[in-house]
Amino acid sequence: MTTLTQEPYEESAGRPVGYTTHDVTNQPPPLAPYDASADTALLEGVRREGAGWAEEELRRLGLRAGSAQAQEWGDLANRHEPVLRTHDRYGNRIDEVEYHPSWHHLMRVAVGEGLAGSAWADDRPGAHVARTAGGLVWGHTEAGHGCPTSMTYAAVPALRAEPELAKVYEPLLTSREYEPGLRPPTGKRGLLAGMGMTEKQGGSDVRTNTTAATPTAESGVYTLRGHKWFTSAPMCDVFLVLAQAPGGLSCFLVPRVPPDGTRNTFRVQRLKDKLGNRSNASSEPEFDGTVAWLVGPEGQGVKTIIEMVNCTRLDCVMASATLMRKTLVEAGHHVRHRGAFGARLVDQPLMRNVLADLALESEAATTLTLRLAGAADRAVRGDAGEAAFRRIATAVGKYWVTKRGPAFTAEALECLGGNGYVEESGMPRHYREAPLLSIWEGSGNVNALDVLRALGRSPETAHALFGELALARGADARLDAAVARLESGLAEASETGARRLVELMALTLQGSLLVRHAPPAVADAFCASRLGGDWGHAFGTLPAGADLGGILERALPPRA
Repeated sequence: MTTLTQEPYEESAGRPVGYTTHDVTNQPPPLAPYDASADTALLEGVRREGAGWAEEELRRLGLRAGSAQAQEWGDLANRHEPVLRTHDRYGNRIDEVEYHPSWHHLMRVAVGEGLAGSAWADDRPGAHVARTAGGLVWGHTEAGHGCPTSMTYAAVPALRAEPELAKVYEPLLTSREYEPGLRPPTGKRGLLAGMGMTEKQGGSDVRTNTTAATPTAESGVYTLRGHKWFTSAPMCDVFLVLAQAPGGLSCFLVPRVPPDGTRNTFRVQRLKDKLGNRSNASSEPEFDGTVAWLVGPEGQGVKTIIEMVNCTRLDCVMASATLMRKTLVEAGHHVRHRGAFGARLVDQPLMRNVLADLALESEAATTLTLRLAGAADRAVRGDAGEAAFRRIATAVGKYWVTKRGPAFTAEALECLGGNGYVEESGMPRHYREAPLLSIWEGSGNVNALDVLRALGRSPETAHALFGELALARGADARLDAAVARLESGLAEASETGARRLVELMALTLQGSLLVRHAPPAVADAFCASRLGGDWGHAFGTLPAGADLGGILERALPPRA
């Protein structure tokens, strides 16, 4: 019998003697800590849209978002997914979801920084822009916890359809206090809101909902019976839901714990096993004798809740723009430190083309997001023209920016090569997250058809859109030609061609904003590629004359 002996383990320079293959070279250092607010397009947009007063806070939040601690919170919240506890140890039904502590850390910062409902309690012009900008920065940590903060933000204007309910709940929904746990809402320092609209037989076609709302002897109070199909963040304190009342589809407020302190019937049947967004629990709750309060008139449920949808659609655009920026920063960091074929990747012409192309897409998404936030801010302050622009442009942005997200994150991941394909890089998590934003709050088809609906029912929306585009008239011939094509296309608008029409709307709108506000290197390359047709079918196909250096110098954060 042969005896195998093992050499003693000795260390030299931190590695076993003789194991030279363990030397690590040509790998980038960790990105964190970094400044997530170091984005010229973001800061310029914040000032332009009336929230320059928030810049110091954004910069502070950017350093916190890019810290090693906050980045670890994002990783841990996704590695340790929420767990559903339907019963306690004694057999009592509790329907609670347990989260990893990192989730609560993320939520506490988000709510405390005003990323939930607090903008509605802030009278300063630009408050809603500041909130959106905060989301663009703090979103560098992770995306899942943006769901409850977004729904809380969006619930406030819908709840105002019932002033008596708003009087009780709005001060708590606009609070900057994060207080998890199911307790009577009025006994807490701050609340979170969710929403439950879709059901398994209808999805986005909410008018087919079968959840029944039965009036009780008490005015405005109903009981619900039904099964919702996709309700995120089931540990929120209150939910806005749709149900069929005697007068038709109506909106209701459902608290997890009513004022009397009992548990409302909110049976969480299961948590969804999702592609991404895994830190956030999405559930199927069952209502059976569930107490609810009517919000708005019976039969006006969609009309009541539509303002909530406008807000959450803006946040979908914001979240997609955030993912683009985050993955661009990751890709830029990698190629600055990684060498191949005798040179740093960032200095190689084709990689520069890819990165510059991504940078154009990211800046266009960020600039449009902040323009939409500015429109929302001015609309809630009574500007009818901005309200019309917001109505159509938010649906346009929701369609296009969220559609670009998956292709963008895939290309950014590819910049890291095989390193980007492993979970430790974080890029797979971003890639899985990207498709969600085009599905949540209406898929691509729903938003494209909503644009057609707005054009047909509210002609002022078309006037507002073309008024915005006219601000850049004469500045770039390719943009002018694209706007002319858009005008012709409106005359022949149809459901079959809705996606193509909305895509052109989005590109002309982004082009108009960049021509007016971005440096020539950015505006010219965008118009040449996206509007002039001098572009391929993948990122990295900008024309030979594009100023790649000018684009990258603006887009990438300063070197550490």
